[in-house]
Amino acid sequence: MASSWCWSCLSRLRATPTPRAILPPQSITPRITTASFHSSAVQYANPTKKKGALVAVKYRQGQTLRRKKKKTTERARPPAVGERKALRKRIVLSNPNALEVEGMQDLSSETMVDARLRGSVLGLPVPMLDQLRAVQAFKPKQGWSIFRRPGTVLRRDTLEMARLFEKISGEGDAAEKGKVVKKIVTGLKGSGKTVHLLQAMAMGFVKKWVVVTVPDARELVSGDTSYSPIEGTNPPQYVQPNAVSALLMRTVEANRQVLASLKVSQKHSALPSLKASSTLEDLAKLGFQDAAVAWPVFQALWTELTATAAAPGMEKDFKPRPPMLVTVDGIAHWMKESAYRAADYSPVHAHDLVFVKHFISLLQNGQASLKNGGMVLYATSTSNNPAIYTLDIALEQLAARQAGVSPSSPDYPAPEAYSGADARILELFKPTTGKEPQFELQTLGGLTRDEARGYLEYFARSGLLREEVNETWVGEKWSLSGGGIIGELEKLGRHVRSTAQTTPVLN
Repeated sequence: MASSWCWSCLSRLRATPTPRAILPPQSITPRITTASFHSSAVQYANPTKKKGALVAVKYRQGQTLRRKKKKTTERARPPAVGERKALRKRIVLSNPNALEVEGMQDLSSETMVDARLRGSVLGLPVPMLDQLRAVQAFKPKQGWSIFRRPGTVLRRDTLEMARLFEKISGEGDAAEKGKVVKKIVTGLKGSGKTVHLLQAMAMGFVKKWVVVTVPDARELVSGDTSYSPIEGTNPPQYVQPNAVSALLMRTVEANRQVLASLKVSQKHSALPSLKASSTLEDLAKLGFQDAAVAWPVFQALWTELTATAAAPGMEKDFKPRPPMLVTVDGIAHWMKESAYRAADYSPVHAHDLVFVKHFISLLQNGQASLKNGGMVLYATSTSNNPAIYTLDIALEQLAARQAGVSPSSPDYPAPEAYSGADARILELFKPTTGKEPQFELQTLGGLTRDEARGYLEYFARSGLLREEVNETWVGEKWSLSGGGIIGELEKLGRHVRSTAQTTPVLN
């Protein structure tokens, strides 16, 4: 049966728009497709853009980079060349805020050997301070700046050293006059090794000796000074002209009065510009005025100071030479290879530096070198001390020989096999033969209780201590300081403790 709808009716029906009510209502909010298993609420807000993310730039749309301007800060002027080093090595010897210690005696020929003053602090004479500064006897980390004036405690080791000065000067036993005493000073950190050398220098100036000192042995082997090989030496030897020139300058400034009173008594062909009427001060000045001739000048000065008679034709103005005091601090730095290099870039041993070798030879040939007598004091350092196995063994052997242990005894210390011990160091510490005396090992310990009490009373009299110094309190501090180690006692004594006091206000 044929349908009553024709094709044209169907076409008009499809072209007729659908009524609006038939269409579903348009949603105001956009539809977001979410998973059917998601349980969180639908987020309608657009996600925030992350900082630093790349943003797509539309065509011909400009975008500038905006950065916050840093605030310009004014920087201080940088320190001048050498200013920081000068500040680090500055020495302050007086504190005007400290109290003046009444009745304090100065170090002199009489007080330094007076056993009744043991444990008391003796002041260093004011005219001597410039001499001690010249030889760099003071160190920056020592507590000189907390007292009114510099002073040093008279301990047992100081009294023994003062008696040696008297014997060598001929004031005591005449048989001891002209003797040479050689010692290596060791001890714990803070035991006063450097101050012990300072006390020896002060006594040398009191006795009118010639004081020659190396304040820091490390500076001669650290590679900081110029050096050059000496022709014709095998093995090659090296000279350090600037270091020798600096030592000559220190020697002249510290011993000017003694050197100016002595005339040249020997002929020195290596110094043609030296006049026959020159003093030893004029001779030493040639060395630090021209560093190129510093080493020949030092050799000539040493010959003059150790001369016992004048050369033929120069006997007119000859005067007997005084004894000499030679001190070196930090001797361990000379017992190893230095920071210098040879022509083949091999390290140069410290004993191949002629300046170092000269002072090292005094341990073996001190009596032959110091013909007018004197004292050789070399100290180790614990604050700046390299670890040298051979030196430790050599010091142990020296201590064993002093204790009476025979080198053939099984208890005698010996280097371990395959330890690579330095033969030069072991040879240096071997026992000497003949009339040459063997150098001694002096180990500094702590102060006794009586010495510690006198030392702490000095703190109280200077205004640093506000506590009663009695036996109980001194015993406590003596124990806390490790048995009277003077460096630890200084730390305990310099702490100021005062009670708060209220002052009434008057209307």
